[in-house]
Formats: sequence, C-alpha cells, structure tokens
Amino acid sequence: MTINRRGALALLGSGAALGVPGAAQTAQPVAARFAHGIASGDPAADGAVIWTRITADAGVGDVPVTWHVAAAADGKPIASGKATARAAADHTVKVEVTRLKAGRDYWYWFTTASGHRSPVGRFRTLPKGAIDSLVLAVASCQLYPGGLFNAYADMAALPRLDAVLHLGDYIYEYGAEGYGVEVGKKLGRLPDPPHEILTLADYRRRHAQVKGDADMQAAHARAAFICVWDDHEVANDSWIGGAENHDPATEGNWKARKAAAMQAYFEWMPIRDPKQGRPWDAINRSFEFGDLATLAMVETRLLARSEQAEVKGGTPGPEQYAAVMAERARPEREMLGADQQRWLEGVLAASVQANKPWQMLGNQVLMARVAGPNLTSLAPHIAKLPEVYRKRLQQAAAGFEAGLPFNFDAWDGYPAARERLYAAFRRAGSKPIVLAGDSHAAWANDLYDDAGMLVASEFGSTAITSPSYGSLLPGLGVVLAEANREVAFCDQDNKGYTLLTLTPSAATAEFVTVSTILAKPFGRKVAATYRVAPAAQRAPLQRV
Repeated sequence: MTINRRGALALLGSGAALGVPGAAQTAQPVAARFAHGIASGDPAADGAVIWTRITADAGVGDVPVTWHVAAAADGKPIASGKATARAAADHTVKVEVTRLKAGRDYWYWFTTASGHRSPVGRFRTLPKGAIDSLVLAVASCQLYPGGLFNAYADMAALPRLDAVLHLGDYIYEYGAEGYGVEVGKKLGRLPDPPHEILTLADYRRRHAQVKGDADMQAAHARAAFICVWDDHEVANDSWIGGAENHDPATEGNWKARKAAAMQAYFEWMPIRDPKQGRPWDAINRSFEFGDLATLAMVETRLLARSEQAEVKGGTPGPEQYAAVMAERARPEREMLGADQQRWLEGVLAASVQANKPWQMLGNQVLMARVAGPNLTSLAPHIAKLPEVYRKRLQQAAAGFEAGLPFNFDAWDGYPAARERLYAAFRRAGSKPIVLAGDSHAAWANDLYDDAGMLVASEFGSTAITSPSYGSLLPGLGVVLAEANREVAFCDQDNKGYTLLTLTPSAATAEFVTVSTILAKPFGRKVAATYRVAPAAQRAPLQRV
C-alpha cells in the first residue's frame, strides 16, 4: 500500500560545507536556561555521551558549562569537567564521559557560571561478564503535531530500563499544512517553523521543538538512548540519490539539504560524533551487553539504498504492475551496501563465537515479507472514507490483487538485498532478533528465506504518535496477519512502544500501548506479548 511512505538521504556533508562559523567566540558567563532538558546516549562499559543545550539571548557567543556525574541520585559528583556550549553548534553540548564502572547506574547534570543548574538525568553503563537480564524500550515515529508523547511518559515511569533504542523519525520535515496537522491544530502542537524545513536553522528549530516536550525530556532523563535516523530526519522516502519529498527545482540542492539535516542531528542528539575520515551517514555501530547480547545498529537510508520501486502512471494497470515488480526484483538493488553488510556479518559472527545467546539488529524498516492483503472484508470501512482516501485504497486494493507487496519502502521492496542479508546471518551462525520502526504499527514476525528456512525473528515497534493505516481501516492488522505466513501479530490501531526483555533462555516482547494521544491522563496496557528462544532452540514466535 503506497500511500506516501517515507524516505532517507544521500551523501555526506560538514559544517564547513554549510558555511557555519567555526571560530569560537569569546566564552562568557551569561544568564542561561536549560529549556531542552538533558539527554544521554551511546552507552559504553566505561561511560556514555551526555548532552544538553543552553538557551540564551540572541547574539550570545560560546557559553562555558560544567558537567557532573554521581553514583547516586542525590550523591556528590564523582566526576566533573568543563565544556563549552558553542554558538557554532547552536549552543548544544556533548561530553563523552569515561572511566566509570561497568553495569552501573549513574546520574548527571550541568551547571553554568551564572548559577543555573540543569535537570538531573540517569544512564546505565554497559555490563561486562555474566548478566541474567536486559530490559530495552524500542521506539520510533514521533510526529509532534500527531499527538501527545504519552508513550514517553509511560516509558519514563518504568521501574527498570537499561536503554532506549530509537529507530528513527525523531522529527518530521513537514510544515503546518502537511502530514497529520489536524490533530496538532486541536492540541496546539503545530510545527515550528511552520513551513517545510530545508535549512540548518529550520532543522535546528524542529529538533528544539521536540526536545522542548516535557514527556520527551522525561524519557531522555530516564535512560540512555541508542539512536539511528530514518527518513523524516531529512525528507520522506529518501534514498542515496534523493527523496520523494525533495524537489530540486523548488527546494534546492539535495546534498546541501541533507548536510544541514545531518549537522542538526549530530548537534541535537546524544550520539557520538562521526569518527574522523568516516562519512556522516556511516552511523552503523555495535553495543555489547555482557555475555548476554550484542546489538548492531545498521543504517538503511543513506549509505547505499537504491531508489524505491513505485507504480508509475495515472491509472495503474497490468503493464505498470509488471514494470514495478521487475524493478523490485533487480538483483543489484541495495539497502545496506556491501561494506556495511560485511561489517554486520563480522559483528554477528564475533557475538556467536563468544557464545552470546542473543544478537539484535536495530534497523529502520520492516524486514518481513508482507503481501498486500485482500481488502474485501474492509470494504464497508473504505466506502465511508472521504473520496481522496477511498480512491487511493481502491487503487491499492487493485495492486494487491495483482501481487504487489504491502510496502515497497520496507525490505520487501528489496528482496535480493534481503536474501543477501539472510545469507550473512547463516554464515555468521546467527538467528538474530530484528527490531524495526517506520511502519507506525506493532509487529511480531517470523522471518524465512527463499528456501523456507526460519532465519530470524522480528519485533516491529508502533509509533509514539504518527498516524497509521489503522486510522483509516480499523482491523487492518488482523487482515495482514491472516494473509501472511511471516506475520504472527500486527496492530495497526494503537500507539506506544515495545518493551524487550532478554534472559539467557528467552526474548520477550511486550507491545505497550497508551489509551490516547489526545489528552492526559491516559491509560496503558500491553496489547500482546510474544516470546522466542535463542538460536539453538529457535522456533516460530509464541504468544504468551
């Protein structure tokens, strides 16, 4: 169903290429606020990245800050240091804290020379050696005008949370007349700036708006985030050479837009900056959780992705369907690229050789085969929709009947690349847990290769707020699950996140949902729970 999916980006860029001032201005004590909270990310066994942003008057230069880390919530600092909120970096600050102990909770905060103190945040360093459990929250797709971030409020209240995996669409590029704004108008959550974002200043303002949300700040203060971007951090449905939502004739040079978006991302997110000599878009990296698990975060948008196959022509018919399926099947079409896939295979193989029971793959888009469903049972719902949606769904239904997959922007649009990845899983001896965002729906999937062998299990996280197809067609998730062997569960109707708990004997995914994104207070429930055994005992997913 190709109702305006999403996208990613292309090449690399630098602050120098954007003409951003590089020379430090005179540091000065000024009255300043911490209006965007604090955050931590990319935890290591000896530390983590800690982040904040100074909100100061226009024209203020660099601002000195002091950071502190304590071993207890109300404890005295065990480590402190000086840093600078550089005007050239939008007054953001990132510090890579080191020399801490593995597998411990730490608390951190920032202060200014003028006496202002930030909120206190918390992160947990990665464990070493034997551990008996790991608790991760998986989130994605948080359209600010789409609703309240109640899922983050729930996440922040969890009694245990070792880290948060954010799989992309942290911001959206659309303006005040774009995607999902009807809810935003009712809630007073219209995009800032009000136009579609294109420049460095635009992307910075959009990140600032999201970081200004109290529930977002609470989640960041609760645990370290391990992040990767998807497409909307730059523009919808992008690929290595462009994006569906980028028109060079009216929106300028694609490389410049992408470079601006990526600079804002690295300034505003608690992620380690790229290593010297590596392109900005190479943010694939791995994390080791003691003897229990390895997490590999991959990049499926900027490094290698081929352009999405799409049905072309005013009124699609058999000829257009055949053409798009032929394009989809081309063996050279890429998602990860050869270099990233070799890296991933090495990470998985090393984890298996170390006898870790779990390998996890954090990627942006759904990996399962999901054929377009027969929408006949949903015809009464379709008939009641506004004409614009009704026509699109009727066209989608015709394409599904002709054999088109549900989503060309997911791995299903790149079947040859997916088979190459599955071959890498086999060579590494791994049957990983694949984690996915992007789809605005919750999924529990069994992944099979072309030979029909079970190669991995997948948990897809629903959106924090972004609209899903369930908003148009309640019950679509049930239809998808019934129509597809690989889909054990699909919830297209609810918003929330996935809570993943690993032990040596099982991986358990709880699909947490919130009762509303339109008001407070809200209720919470677990829509479904699925469990799977490690690779040696791997069988299809079991509902608990």
